[in-house]
Amino acid sequence: MLKGIDPLLSPDLLATLRAMGHGDEIAVVDGNYPALEHARRLVRLDGHGIVAVINAILGLMPIDDFVPEAIFRSTVGADAERLDPIHQQMIACCARHEPERRVVPLVGEDFYKRVKAAHTVVQTGEPALYANIILRKGVIYPQT
Repeated sequence: MLKGIDPLLSPDLLATLRAMGHGDEIAVVDGNYPALEHARRLVRLDGHGIVAVINAILGLMPIDDFVPEAIFRSTVGADAERLDPIHQQMIACCARHEPERRVVPLVGEDFYKRVKAAHTVVQTGEPALYANIILRKGVIYPQT
């Protein structure tokens, strides 16, 4: 345990977040997602919901502000506009940490391709369907 660090963040996830560089992406996925099949690197956080995991990650990791879009969510089928309750919760969590950033819907294969290219996939125990998000790491600016 460490002071000021959410205990939900496992040693493997903390090491991953620290090792990631600017522009690297981390996918946080639900318990039904084929994470082992899609992951270059896989960190498991069974027993934890996706919103709690996103909240813990965003408490430490900056989101990329060099690009217009840096947070992406999966959609319910081909309906990019449909927001299930879990999507609303995920978007609200992101807005608390990154109020200037929009959560962009990515449909089906477009989302899968991005996950497959991600630095790491974090599989949660989230039971809600289509509860998947990708976060693009930003930078920590030098203090002046």
